[in-house]
Amino acid sequence: MPRAPASIAGKWALVTGASSGFGVEFATLLAERRMNLVLVARRTDVLEQLAQRLRSAHEVRVIVEGLDLSSAGSGTELKQRADAQGIVVEALVNNAGYGLYGDFVEQPLSNTRNMLELNIVAMTELTRVFAADMVARGSGYILLIASLLGFQAVPGYAAYAASKAYVLNFGEALHEELKPHGVSVTVLAPGASATAFADVASQRYTRILRLLMMQPRSVAAIGIDAMLRRRVTVLAGVRNKMITLSNRFTPRRAQALIMKRVFGGNR
Repeated sequence: MPRAPASIAGKWALVTGASSGFGVEFATLLAERRMNLVLVARRTDVLEQLAQRLRSAHEVRVIVEGLDLSSAGSGTELKQRADAQGIVVEALVNNAGYGLYGDFVEQPLSNTRNMLELNIVAMTELTRVFAADMVARGSGYILLIASLLGFQAVPGYAAYAASKAYVLNFGEALHEELKPHGVSVTVLAPGASATAFADVASQRYTRILRLLMMQPRSVAAIGIDAMLRRRVTVLAGVRNKMITLSNRFTPRRAQALIMKRVFGGNR
């Protein structure tokens, strides 16, 4: 059985992509548990508003760091900024990321590259630089955000789904590597959620996706609870769990065709 959540009050959590969607909810839930926060995103004006609200409501320390994590070396720079302020990160929430919807060959290569830099390279670098400290002191939590789409091929989301398959496998492997050192790695896999994800990805939700829609706070709460209980992988929502379970009995070719229909067929 997973261990019960330990006391994290007064310790530091770092949340990337904290300016909207899941990031806001992760930060709020951790502040409710009295964790101090480092909030990271490009839009510092939005972060400052969230920081002020969390300071007032929960009497925690909140630091805002404006940074484009898709740029080379950004993870190392962020670690250096934390070190310079004497911040020891106990919980890393690797939430920054986005998707691109549409035929792969019609997407500008620069856009696809930027997405992969953020979803894969920056996430990996951040995990590496902060996990090393956690291992050295024998404690820490890491939450990685994959996706329901990471469990199968998804036409229309070819590169994005593949990037989330990387997060899923990377996180599950690291869970076993770091567990003996007192560090847990948890992978949260959300499905369709009421965030700005679809707008950023230029995708319209179909009727099926609207039926599967979950609220971001509910998804974030599932992720934080799983992280503190040191679980490996958690799917948000019963329906999403059923979809993933059905994949075990469905040929991979059929999975891709089903997902193509779910996301709108031929565009």
